Amino acid sequence: MKKKKIGIVTTWFERGAAYVSKQFKEVWEQEHEVFIYARGGEDIAKLNREWNKGNITYGKRFNFSNLDLIDLKQFKEWILSNNLDIVFFNEQHLWKPVLLCHDLKVKTGAYIDYYTKQTVPFFELYDFVVCNTHRHFKIFDWHPNPFYIPWGTDTKLYNKQQQKKTSKNEIVFFHSAGMNPYRKGCDYVIRAFSQLKFQKAKLIIHTQTKITNFFPELTQEINELKKRGKLEIIEKTVPAPGLYYLGDIYVYPSRLEGIGLTIAEASACGMPVITTNTAPMNEFVKSNINGKLVKVKSQKKRNDGYYWDESEIDLEDLKNQMQFYVDNIKLLDQFKDDSYSFAHTNLSWQKNSNYLLSLVHEVGNLEFKEKDVIYDVIKKHEASRGLYFYIANTKIYRNLKRFFINTIKRLSL
Repeated sequence: MKKKKIGIVTTWFERGAAYVSKQFKEVWEQEHEVFIYARGGEDIAKLNREWNKGNITYGKRFNFSNLDLIDLKQFKEWILSNNLDIVFFNEQHLWKPVLLCHDLKVKTGAYIDYYTKQTVPFFELYDFVVCNTHRHFKIFDWHPNPFYIPWGTDTKLYNKQQQKKTSKNEIVFFHSAGMNPYRKGCDYVIRAFSQLKFQKAKLIIHTQTKITNFFPELTQEINELKKRGKLEIIEKTVPAPGLYYLGDIYVYPSRLEGIGLTIAEASACGMPVITTNTAPMNEFVKSNINGKLVKVKSQKKRNDGYYWDESEIDLEDLKNQMQFYVDNIKLLDQFKDDSYSFAHTNLSWQKNSNYLLSLVHEVGNLEFKEKDVIYDVIKKHEASRGLYFYIANTKIYRNLKRFFINTIKRLSL
């Protein structure tokens, strides 16, 4: 079979979305030539050797913005100079680069993660879409070429070597807050932990940003837990396989996920996972097998119009699920073994990704089709966004907005 040239358009540094792209890249480059285009609206990893293997092109930088901005002139040159057969977009919010690919008659694919009710029909412009969860697939099964490939983690990297040795004297809960502690339910973790009968418990939080910037009202509670030696916050970027070896139980009451990469990673390291009982989180955790599911108390729309609602969990139920492991610390080794076995049977990317290789040949044999109607609709949509849309997505605007919100919170305490 003829080797294809595949370009992946993505953010490219220590972040969940980039790890998804990295895993796709590693599968495809077994049989094909893969090129990375690192978008210009987010951080970069130029000095990190792990992120500079292969054909990496760093897009023109737009350091003021959180958007997936792309310089179209440079992007076009990247496509043509590498003679790409397929361009695969990961979490592409802006549509002009996809329109450009259509103009060039280059086949395109999308990793499904971000969409609104308005933009779901726009995905017809892509020649194929890849869904890693049931939740996404049921929204896009109308597409002419939808592929469901269950998500999985690298079980060679995330395995028992990362498993913490169990102590009968203390159980350590671990939480990864990443770059968005609010979305990942970090406030719930802190509140629930502070209510535990935790003589034998400790909480470790790994974050890439300052937690009190998101939750200034928790500052006193955080400081008190730290003073008592019950809370440790590690604020830095850590490459894979991360810090799972520090914890016994992974606590992740996320409000919203596209996949929830850390759930599979933690389970593969032999950690029981406590997470939210809604999709896609409950696609990767089966209660009393590899963890516990926390009741959802309410749901609400997100401000940016994302298709799925945010879930607010039942704090009392989260506390009870955490308390269960404290009370059953003698059974912790068995719980860990069960989680490890489940992950390596069901959540192995090495197994689940097998179809990705034949998918490329299927897509390569598709005839290019003009999609004039949806092309025009998308073009009008992009033209109508206006200046405010771009201003509202700049880092300066978002930081100022967060500052004023936090100031109002402090004044109201």
